[in-house]
Amino acid sequence: MTDPIHRTFLITGVSSGLGRALALGALEVGHTVAGTVRRPEDGAAFEALAPGRAHARLLDVTDGDAVVEVVRDVEESVGAIDVFIANAGYGLEGVFEETPLADLRAQFEVNVFGTAATVQAVLPYMRARRRGHVLAVSSMGGLASFPGVSAYCASKYAVEGLLEAVGKEVAGFGIHVTAIEPGSFRTDWAGRSMVRAPRSLPDYDELFEPIRAARRSASGRQLGDPAKAAAAVLSVLELPNPPAHLVLGSDALRLVRAGRAAVEEDLTAWEELSRSTDFPDGAQIAAGVPSHRAG
Repeated sequence: MTDPIHRTFLITGVSSGLGRALALGALEVGHTVAGTVRRPEDGAAFEALAPGRAHARLLDVTDGDAVVEVVRDVEESVGAIDVFIANAGYGLEGVFEETPLADLRAQFEVNVFGTAATVQAVLPYMRARRRGHVLAVSSMGGLASFPGVSAYCASKYAVEGLLEAVGKEVAGFGIHVTAIEPGSFRTDWAGRSMVRAPRSLPDYDELFEPIRAARRSASGRQLGDPAKAAAAVLSVLELPNPPAHLVLGSDALRLVRAGRAAVEEDLTAWEELSRSTDFPDGAQIAAGVPSHRAG
């Protein structure tokens, strides 16, 4: 793939997984990438990938003050951020009833509030320039939920709602917003990166143990190719009207479509009951919300 336009990227979580694949893809076609990591040794390894164009920054996305400072530093010392990808996050596996609320809060702190903090820190610069592209790595689990990852799906549903609304808010400033919904990709997400809630309730064994076993056995043999995911993401940056939702992987397409079809079935089956709650003279919500693709 060729790309004549040089861009400056900021990508969170580039030490492994899709974050690293996205950073590598951007570096390989000549872009400059500032990438955040949690450990100094990961930062040194990242900068060695493309000296002078790969710039590492230490960051914990749950530290709001540090997020603002890192974004400011990248803008001043690396360059104006053209593309921001909120990738930092992790998976939490477990039946909801068995998942400690502290673990649920920690999941939201990274996946939701970490994403929110970084997007909020980047937007003022893009708004001032009247251009930019904000992307965040969500999940097929942000558009269709699955048993055994309820906390993770909940966090990604929150990210989806946030990005969709923000995209409509900033469209008039020439800023595009895209949620990336990967399926099962060959990364460490289901392996060493997965946090697993302890088992305690035998009633869930029949449902959950096969799910956990299948996920572990599939780790390292997933369908999705991270390098191809990176190429797909880079390709939408060239579009005048990029998608608000970018589903990646045939498994994600199949499962998201099935989940959406189930919602549509409920809407159709219960339409009469839904309409029965209106006041006869009530005001309808205006439909004139500007598209995220405007601008």
